[in-house]
Amino acid sequence: MIVIQEKEIAQLPITVDPEIVSGVPVFASTRVPVEALISNLEAGLSLDEFLDNFPTVGRGQAIQVLEFYRSMIQRMGEAA
Repeated sequence: MIVIQEKEIAQLPITVDPEIVSGVPVFASTRVPVEALISNLEAGLSLDEFLDNFPTVGRGQAIQVLEFYRSMIQRMGEAA
């Protein structure tokens, strides 16, 4: 089982607030759902295209989320 530490989550540039987009995780200080990044990349857009489409999201924010996803995948592989 993979355990995500509170400290790891607290360091992410993500906000979860029921008053913002009904509690969907969004990039901090925006109303852009984190899922939009993943969906756009899955659709074939580059990171630069995503950032052009969502200018309120900073490159550092997007990269930090992608690095978190990558580390979770790596940990899953190590736990198998």
